[in-house]
Amino acid sequence: RRAADRGLTVDQVVTLASIVEKEPGAATDRPLIAGAFDNRLRRGMPLQSDPTVIYGLHAFSGDLTRADLASPSPYNTYVHAGLPPGPIANPGLAALEAVLAPTASPYLYFVARNDGTHAFSATLAEHNRAVDRYQRGPSKNAPAR
Repeated sequence: RRAADRGLTVDQVVTLASIVEKEPGAATDRPLIAGAFDNRLRRGMPLQSDPTVIYGLHAFSGDLTRADLASPSPYNTYVHAGLPPGPIANPGLAALEAVLAPTASPYLYFVARNDGTHAFSATLAEHNRAVDRYQRGPSKNAPAR
C-alpha cells in the first residue's frame, strides 16, 4: 500500500532501495538520497548513480572511468533515464523505509564528502562546487605545470 501511495510498484521500491542501499556511508543520509532520487525521477532526469554503473560492468578496476559512465548496460543510469531493470543489491529495511518515506527537499544532487556523509545540492552549480571541494580537491584543481 505504501508503494502504491508513492506511485511505485513493489518491484520499483525494491530496485530504488537497492540503489539507495549502495550509495550512502551514513545511514542518516538514506532518506535525503532517496528524496534526491525521487526529485530526479519526477523530473525525468537520469539518476546518475555510480553503483548502478558498477553493477552493469563486466569488470571493474575500482576506479570509475568516463568510458564506464558511457557503457551501454541497461543498468547504467547515466545513459538511461528511470530505474534500471532490477535491483543491484539486497536492500535493507532502512533503505526500503527511505524510499517509502523520502525526505522532502529541493536536492537533485549529492556527492560523498569522504567521511561517510554526503553534501547535497539543489543546483548543478552548487553540486559542481561540492564535487570540486570533496572529490577533486584543491591540488587536483591547480593548473598543470
